[in-house]
Amino acid sequence: QVQLVESGGGLVQPGGSLRLSCAASGSIFSINVMGWYRQAPGKEREVVAGITRGGSTNYADSVKGRFTISRDNAKNTVYLQMNTLKLEDTAIYYCNADVLGVGMKYYYDYWGQGTQVTVSS
Repeated sequence: QVQLVESGGGLVQPGGSLRLSCAASGSIFSINVMGWYRQAPGKEREVVAGITRGGSTNYADSVKGRFTISRDNAKNTVYLQMNTLKLEDTAIYYCNADVLGVGMKYYYDYWGQGTQVTVSS
């Protein structure tokens, strides 16, 4: 069993910063891609950023230059540093990981429970 637990969400003013963390735990042999998604009220879930085990990253156009994704492979943890936050960044942010469990043959997708980020003046 694998669990992803996010932390770091909250309320911030426009232009402010937040740092999200997501720690994976359980019977983990290896984690391939880790990423962040978000879902705003009335909208579909969208990808925010992703990072491979080797450190290659990609970002949604809407967050390029403002958000930075990173990971600590030894801790099975992924981070999202969010700077210059805008009102439209308000959403529930979900962590995602592509995990190979101990004794398993295939990688499976796991999701965290989500953490609320609200940008408001």
